[in-house]
Amino acid sequence: MERTEQELRRLEELDLLEQAGLTAYPYSFEKTHNALDILKNYSDENSAEFSNVSIAGRIMAIRRMGKAAFCHILDASGKIQIYMRKDDIPDFYDNLKYLDIGDIIGVKGFVFRTKTGEISVHTKEIQLLCKSITPLPVPKEETDEQGNKIIHDAFTDKETRYRQRYVDLIVNYPIRDVFIKRSKIISQMRKYFDEKGWLEVETPILQPIYGGASARPFVTHHNALDIPLYLRIADELYLKRLIVGGFEGVYEISKNFRNEGMDKMHNPEFTSMEIYVAYKDYNWMMEMTEDVINTIANEVLGTTDINYDGKNISLQKPFKREKMFDLFKKYIGKDIFGASLQELLQIAEENKVELPANAPYSKIIDEIFSELVQPNLINPTFVIDYPIEISPLAKKHRNQEGLVERFELFINGSEVANAFTELNDPRDQRNRLEQQAIERAKGDEEAMVLDEDFLHALEIGMPPTAGLGIGIDRLVMLLTGQTSIRDVLFFPQLKPEK
Repeated sequence: MERTEQELRRLEELDLLEQAGLTAYPYSFEKTHNALDILKNYSDENSAEFSNVSIAGRIMAIRRMGKAAFCHILDASGKIQIYMRKDDIPDFYDNLKYLDIGDIIGVKGFVFRTKTGEISVHTKEIQLLCKSITPLPVPKEETDEQGNKIIHDAFTDKETRYRQRYVDLIVNYPIRDVFIKRSKIISQMRKYFDEKGWLEVETPILQPIYGGASARPFVTHHNALDIPLYLRIADELYLKRLIVGGFEGVYEISKNFRNEGMDKMHNPEFTSMEIYVAYKDYNWMMEMTEDVINTIANEVLGTTDINYDGKNISLQKPFKREKMFDLFKKYIGKDIFGASLQELLQIAEENKVELPANAPYSKIIDEIFSELVQPNLINPTFVIDYPIEISPLAKKHRNQEGLVERFELFINGSEVANAFTELNDPRDQRNRLEQQAIERAKGDEEAMVLDEDFLHALEIGMPPTAGLGIGIDRLVMLLTGQTSIRDVLFFPQLKPEK
């Protein structure tokens, strides 16, 4: 491994520190406070409460001035200034010259306010906790004559930030807030379901037959059984088995995997939530969906009004409800309910909608909707009553032939949720899955696979049930103002570096 000049210098400093009797990588350090605790709660009136604090963090700036030095350290909560005097730490002070930006230190002392008014920690004891060998790409700041802050060498390249998220979290530390909110969003969703009495469960990630969605799977091989296995593309069929088994409300927050393209809305590994509640239908599920999203927004953001991608969006209940074929009529200018395959192909051609070769009827409808209708759905909109051809797991509409009881929730032109009144007639389900098998034989790699064990479970008997899936990553994007899925994943999938 070829070292840079700075890395070689830091390795020399490490040797000198160890020769001076310092431990560069100790086993532990006892903290009593973090930066935010001190900055938020310290005052001149309660200074006695902060007369003995212990804090640790990464050096982000350091200034040495003869017999005194200042540095800023960054911990999980933010930055705070540290003040050091030679008289207080005589055994360590001469070794300060061997410390660098990026090193992690522990400090014990008392809190005070400097002459400039900055709350700081006056060091009485200091310990090196980790020597950083590779320099951080710390931006350099300066202020011009007009008082404008100019940043040089900022760590802004997206590709590098995704590959080195650990550096990104240090240098661009405000992005931590996105991931903190992500955790809170998931926690609030879990709390909402738990308080309703629904059971959180776990279902297999490795499956002998994949199903529950139209997608291509990742394939692996189990050596002991000598069989192919698939990473799940959805949780649906296993969760429905649990409804058959007698649970009346089950949900799972899980990783799913789809072997598909990558863009700002898609990552091959993604997080979703699926919930199934017995004796309910899609009308009930619509009300529950808008309530859970409304609740999460209020709890995490304190508001249901957000600005996303330059658009003001309200998550206040109730959300708009629009029938799918009414939207086709509105945005295409034609009533395409019952249209033939040839008529759909003509519409696609007239509107320059690109289709895969030999696309089936269901794929054409889906693509026309995605290209011509979906981008117009900015404020939360439940699109309801889908054609039966594109919804093989949904129950037939109770009032209109050719449709199913299904809705998708769209916000800012992106699908956030998908739900059905679940199909529980095993005869109808078998017919639909057999039709999927025919489409698969014609070349549709995303058509569903017939699962005999799932059909057997339906024949045991599943009560009327409503099911819902929410894309966690997309919900987090919406509530944190991020326009790329990569910005809400710690470690998104990337092309290998050359």
